[in-house]
Amino acid sequence: MKYLILIYSNPQSRAAWETMSDEARMEFGRAHMRFGESLAESGELIVSEGLADPALGKRVSVQDGTTMTSDGPYAEAKEYVAGFYLVEADSIEHVVERVAVLPDAANGGIEVRPVFDHSILDL
Repeated sequence: MKYLILIYSNPQSRAAWETMSDEARMEFGRAHMRFGESLAESGELIVSEGLADPALGKRVSVQDGTTMTSDGPYAEAKEYVAGFYLVEADSIEHVVERVAVLPDAANGGIEVRPVFDHSILDL
């Protein structure tokens, strides 16, 4: 089954980042590199990416057939997705065990969600 590992950033994690030394920031990045390499070696990794600052994104909506966009950041969003890993694994418990090594886990900044299997739909 596929699982999406969502890495979140929030005011607390940003504040912690700002107080880190350059070496601590480098180790943070190396932890993600090791994690991605470990997933690739085990054959579980499908794709992983970090995301640009939300201020660079656009929110899209359609009203009365008209497509409208608005620029970020979005005041109501204090937490945002900073990156993700898409993995293939036997169980969510296994994925939870794996992500516990990431530094983001210390601030509750990780969510693991099963990917909906569209093949079960009769379309």
